[in-house]
Amino acid sequence: MASAREDEMASWSGVVRGVVLGAGVVMLASACNSGGESKGNTNSASATPTIAADVPAGFDACKDIPQALIQSEKLKNKGADTTDRPGGIKWRGCGWVQAGGDGYAGSIDTTTITLAMVRANKDFRVAEEFSVGGRAALTYSPSAQNDLKEHCILNVEMKGGSLEVSIINPPSAKLTASQHSCDIAKRLAEGIVPAIPATL
Repeated sequence: MASAREDEMASWSGVVRGVVLGAGVVMLASACNSGGESKGNTNSASATPTIAADVPAGFDACKDIPQALIQSEKLKNKGADTTDRPGGIKWRGCGWVQAGGDGYAGSIDTTTITLAMVRANKDFRVAEEFSVGGRAALTYSPSAQNDLKEHCILNVEMKGGSLEVSIINPPSAKLTASQHSCDIAKRLAEGIVPAIPATL
């Protein structure tokens, strides 16, 4: 069962990143044309109109996840999640599944994608904007057809990009199917953000 869910997660992640790839130039152009304006604090990192050369440094999205969170969520690290796309779109982190394979799966990464880029992409459907540990954050769907209850992406602002928590929680996830995937993503983000240095 675990391997099937991991395959499902990998497939979904590939679709999401394919959408990002296809829209990357549009997102960047939109951010530049608007002067990089974002909703909220104009001094925020998400107002950056260009894509950073690399993901935010100083926080390892594999090694720096608090152990207390890993234990409470019963997470198992499934290995590196490293993706590079044209235009400078990058992800660096790890894939995770709940131990036993009967819960949700996901990836936790630092990425060059900013919140402004997500907002500017007309293919994405932003569900909610809020803050986590004093940082701007949002949840979104990669398409209007995507069911947010099962698939949710959450980005938390960092300088030059963001922390991205992508969750897939299908009906076949016996332990967590009753939970909304965005609620799971928020819970993880709330546990991770305090570990991110304030300078990032």
